[in-house]
Amino acid sequence: QVQLVESGGGLVQGGGSLRLSCAASGRTLSSYFMGWFRQVPGKEREFVATISRYGFSTTYADSVKGRFTISRDNAKNTVYLQMNTLKPEDTAVYYCAAASAGTSSTYPPLRYDYWGQGTQVTVSS
Repeated sequence: QVQLVESGGGLVQGGGSLRLSCAASGRTLSSYFMGWFRQVPGKEREFVATISRYGFSTTYADSVKGRFTISRDNAKNTVYLQMNTLKPEDTAVYYCAAASAGTSSTYPPLRYDYWGQGTQVTVSS
């Protein structure tokens, strides 16, 4: 119902910043809670951040709290992840995800229904 495409990944030095974007197509973006996850080879996918339909609520993993900011622009069908004070431990493939938000849905979402292809973020020491 919605397709997600991440962009903005790349190589940055520790302490630097990077902004990831997730462009959505299909159903209007406000129909979804949105989230960011990351994964490194050999490890399970890790929750990073999530945001409610209109951005009133956000939730972050402890590992990124205070450094990362999730935001959304529903008019542009885009979700962002601003990553500051990056650390080598942040190196991973970052995925954008969408969770259907109906009248019976709960925030934070328990599961995500759609996923992007991922974008690589590499932080050097």
